[in-house]
Amino acid sequence: MNEKNLTLIIPAKSEQDSLPIVINELDSFNFTKTVILEKQDIETIESIKNLNCAILFQTNKGYGDALINGIKNTKSKYFCIFNADGSFDPKEILGMLDKIKDDDVDFVFGSRYLKNASSDDDTFITYIGNKFFSLLGKIFFRLPINDILYTFVVGNTDKAKKLNLKQKDFSFCVELPIKAYKSEYKLISTVANERSRIAGIKKVNAFKDGFLILVQMVKLFFK
Repeated sequence: MNEKNLTLIIPAKSEQDSLPIVINELDSFNFTKTVILEKQDIETIESIKNLNCAILFQTNKGYGDALINGIKNTKSKYFCIFNADGSFDPKEILGMLDKIKDDDVDFVFGSRYLKNASSDDDTFITYIGNKFFSLLGKIFFRLPINDILYTFVVGNTDKAKKLNLKQKDFSFCVELPIKAYKSEYKLISTVANERSRIAGIKKVNAFKDGFLILVQMVKLFFK
């Protein structure tokens, strides 16, 4: 599939050490790259202002807000949510694009828990959390994916825009697949191998964000 059909949506927060390396690695591919961050994140902005990417300032704060802004401003047929910390392998995007075309699917979710998949960044706590929420997704929503919190996603842009995504925090991770499946879009998982992040620390607070994710799943179940 033509790489020009895809825009990488890269949410960033204090990623001045890792993001330039990520952008330079992505230059090997013909993807459009959009970095979404806050205007106040001067160090990250300075680190990439001369690199091959567009910069979009988010309207509010939060991981989900950055992604919602990114999707709304994407004009290509497909989008890919791509981490700024170096943990995603860009070579895997091509296979995800092929699955969109060959299997006639709407959203492809990378999974670290399929056969031949792996993670160099998962901790015991995040592993248990991912397994727990993925199981809830299967039981209560019949989601056909098994790594619900790993937001390495390639999807149809127009269909994503129709989902009325609202969550500005990390609960966006479950809002996207649940609303997509409820809208009768086709979702599949594919093998992903998560790399160690290049620099900095995880932005996710396992317990606080886990609570927000649980609340969001309950709300979506009763809608």
